[in-house]
Amino acid sequence: MALGLVACGGGSSQDANEPSGEFPTQVSKASFPPHQVLANSANLELAIKNVGSKAIPNLAVTIHTGKIKAGVTATGSGQGSFNIRLNNPSLANPNRPVWILENQYPKVLAPGLKTTNLHEAPTAGADAAQTDTFQFGSLPAGDSREIVWHVTPVMPGSYTVHYEVAAGLEGQAKAVTRGGGPVRGQFPVDISTKVPQTCVKGTGQVVTKCGP
Repeated sequence: MALGLVACGGGSSQDANEPSGEFPTQVSKASFPPHQVLANSANLELAIKNVGSKAIPNLAVTIHTGKIKAGVTATGSGQGSFNIRLNNPSLANPNRPVWILENQYPKVLAPGLKTTNLHEAPTAGADAAQTDTFQFGSLPAGDSREIVWHVTPVMPGSYTVHYEVAAGLEGQAKAVTRGGGPVRGQFPVDISTKVPQTCVKGTGQVVTKCGP
């Protein structure tokens, strides 16, 4: 699938002629498990649809992470979507990962492709850079992109993962809701160090809810 998908550290040639205007955009699916366990991987999924009459010039998604409980003052670092910046002047590098983004991600799901065999799918040109924004190329009117970030939590605590959708990288093309507002959302997530109790049912199925 030649979607021209790259993570962005700067603009591209198509951004030089980015049109001005508003482009109605809808997030039809937004999923990220609210309860996670250290070292157990999870998928962050966004399905984004162009609900306007014009092609979105360059679909882009910005993701950043912030900590939401007391104990450590931290915000998004700008040096990786799933990193936080610790407010500790004694640290040589205050940027710390909360999640590690899997190599070859994010990926764009082809029609009919399930997340169960996502690892076998081509990367569609995705290349995660050390920035907070990923660009996915032009999105025709009426079309959708279903995007998956596969991540592994490495720091326990409570966090909020924020995302915002844009129609370009230069700020002239703006993704908007039907009401004209910004297209964005967030996922509150608790990462625990405790692995939940598991049981094996008579059928051989492993479950986390044990008991009668």
